[in-house]
Amino acid sequence: MSPLVDVLPKQEIQQLQLTAKFFRGLGDPTRLKILDLLLQRERHVTELVDLLRVPQGRVSSHLACLSWCGYVTTTRQGRNRYYRVADKRVRKILDLARDMVANNAEHIWACTRIDKSR
Repeated sequence: MSPLVDVLPKQEIQQLQLTAKFFRGLGDPTRLKILDLLLQRERHVTELVDLLRVPQGRVSSHLACLSWCGYVTTTRQGRNRYYRVADKRVRKILDLARDMVANNAEHIWACTRIDKSR
């Protein structure tokens, strides 16, 4: 349990936990690449599998995570489900992150407090 529990109001702790969970939704390179591809246009799972060269089950799992967190949404056309970015602010978030990473890459790579392998 976080030591913040002892010093912050419950509502603030919940907001911090929710914000951390929001960022964990972006905390995987495959999910980030899926968002990049979906920012270009909506796509079917099979197309994402072909582009990413990742097993269909893994792509579907990442899409489920992105969907649950509100990053992507789906439309159904017959038996096919097409995914697209749910909120145009996702582009701004990713652009800002890339800019910050470009300015701080050396420090980020050197950080031993965050697992680099994830």
